[in-house]
Amino acid sequence: GAGDRVSVNVRDVKEIEFKPTQIDAAGNLELHYVGKLRAAGLTTEDLARAIAERLKNFINDPNVTVEVTDYGSQPVSVMGAVNKPGMYQLRGHKTLIDVLALAEGLRNDAGHSITITRQKEFGPIPLAGAAGDPDGPFSARVNVAAIMDARNPGANIPIRSHDIIAVPRAEMVYVVGSVRRPGGFVLGEKESITVLQALSMAEGLDRSAASRNARIIRTVAGAAKPGEIPVNVQKILANKEPDQGLQANDILFIPNSATKSAALRSVEVAD
Repeated sequence: GAGDRVSVNVRDVKEIEFKPTQIDAAGNLELHYVGKLRAAGLTTEDLARAIAERLKNFINDPNVTVEVTDYGSQPVSVMGAVNKPGMYQLRGHKTLIDVLALAEGLRNDAGHSITITRQKEFGPIPLAGAAGDPDGPFSARVNVAAIMDARNPGANIPIRSHDIIAVPRAEMVYVVGSVRRPGGFVLGEKESITVLQALSMAEGLDRSAASRNARIIRTVAGAAKPGEIPVNVQKILANKEPDQGLQANDILFIPNSATKSAALRSVEVAD
């Protein structure tokens, strides 16, 4: 295709040598002795035969080989939660997993589905549930676990040039404040999580935590600022109040107790 650079060799004919030449934007290749000929859409074998046919004016039974030395016509875009997003050139047959490997794999915060968008001229995407617009591109979603665990090998489809592979970030909850390991934690597919489960992921409360005064900070659609929901973690731990469910993007904040902190400092000084 246009942008590919090819090397042409005529075996046993030292008088005719070709430098690597790029196929132009119109899909044509121009060579000395050969002139301009259509190259886009041909295999290397087809192109070699076409060049050999032109060279018959100069050589008896020319033996021509063609090799692609640099690809520029087979771009595929990989975006989102991968370790190295960008545009890659397909070299030969590549599956979805092959292309994700080119992008150095999925990040830890990758979501549970991958969206593939394909231009109309390259045909439909061979996946159940794939959608297509009569005037637009085709699109489909692939379950990440299904292909990574080889539970659905058929979902590891061949990738075509100009495909767009998008990996969204997973939904997360965040635990901050007086916990042993604050941070964001990925929600599993169709997974809900409670306050105690989130605290377990954060490896529990810090010794100075004011667990009675915890709160959930939650974004409210249309509101100017997030809402706050008070949570008495101490009572939940004592089974005196029901555990509360968290939603995606919730922040569980465990404040620090000034009294506990002062007491701990006193103990450290005494030691």
